[in-house]
Amino acid sequence: MTTKKPMLSVAEALDFLLRAAKPITETQFIPTLSANGRVLAQAQLSQLHVPPMDNTQMDGYAVRAADCVSGQARLRVSQRVPAGHIGDPLEPGTAARIFTGAMIPAGADAVVMQEQCSLDGDMVTVSHTPASGEWIRRQGEDIRAGATILAAGARLRAQELGLAASVGLAQLPVLRKLKVAVFFTGDELAMPGEALKPGAIYNSNRFTLTGLLENMGCDITDFGIVPDQLQATRDTLRMAAKSHDLIITSGGVSVGEEDHIKPAVEAEGRLNMWQIAVKPGKPLAFGEVVSRDVNGDVSGDVNDDHAAFFLGLPGNPVSSFVTFLLFVRPFILALQGVPDVAPQAYTMRADFAWTKPDRRNEFLRVKINANGGLDLFANQSSAVLTSTVWGDGMIDVAPGQVIAPGDLVRFIPFTSLMS
Repeated sequence: MTTKKPMLSVAEALDFLLRAAKPITETQFIPTLSANGRVLAQAQLSQLHVPPMDNTQMDGYAVRAADCVSGQARLRVSQRVPAGHIGDPLEPGTAARIFTGAMIPAGADAVVMQEQCSLDGDMVTVSHTPASGEWIRRQGEDIRAGATILAAGARLRAQELGLAASVGLAQLPVLRKLKVAVFFTGDELAMPGEALKPGAIYNSNRFTLTGLLENMGCDITDFGIVPDQLQATRDTLRMAAKSHDLIITSGGVSVGEEDHIKPAVEAEGRLNMWQIAVKPGKPLAFGEVVSRDVNGDVSGDVNDDHAAFFLGLPGNPVSSFVTFLLFVRPFILALQGVPDVAPQAYTMRADFAWTKPDRRNEFLRVKINANGGLDLFANQSSAVLTSTVWGDGMIDVAPGQVIAPGDLVRFIPFTSLMS
């Protein structure tokens, strides 16, 4: 009697995927304005100080602190210094009208906010005793010349682009986009806008998965719906492997007579991992697909860098969604060269009971309530996609774990899984 091989745990499966990932190395230089969402190929250093000179944090008067010790100093306004202009050296006993961001004139060592001053002609009364350095941003206070401002592997968001621009970087070296092919198996699938035939359902996974891939900055080729036929599945896999880094499918990864993904991948490459102890989403497949020409000649090898990785996701919409977030997302980040792929997770209070644990690691959809706890979506079926819209994230429930109201649980927000 053959002993059934135990399923991999979530941690084991993720470790297997990340060890298999081969990061992209091809680099492109693109305008910083166009780099949102891309992955930085090389660390970036600042060639200048930020700010480049001492400047004022607010509108007011630049003074010598020693001239204002009385708390009611009356000084002549000798000049006006807007931002972008250089003032003259400040003479003792005078003040300079100055505006936010303007360079501090030589000789001045403090700024007094305009609300603490009263102007009478060309004389200003300073009703404050400033300390030296008050309201002055010092040169290099934010960034020193030569400092590393962005590390290699950083996913560039709006704030990273602003930081790069603040040191004058007009272009950035980024890794090329990951090329991902997707297709969806199932004779029952129809597209929105088409009339539903008896037994048919709309292909929600096509919209969910392509949206998630777009959020991750992938270059996507959508091969659409593929018939439930072994040859059609093999043909599409072979075609997709020619010019893509990764192939993702949805459906057909179970063991039914109409589930052709597993034998198709084994025929066109190899299957390295199949079935994970996770709920929802047990039938997750990982492998490699080799491109062959029309004569059947191999144009790559399963050990060759040109073979495409393969990830087959379940067809149930929540299973597909959850396995993408748990496994596909970190795998893609690793391929993109991102060093830290773990999502942010928080310890939060469960305001519900979970009394029917599974032998698998479960991920339940929950919502943050007004009291700072977590509410559970009533129907945790892998077909109920409304749970993913209603919820704010998932909780990680260990095999066999029961939850009572008030228990602390590991909460993973969707916001940390979709960027």
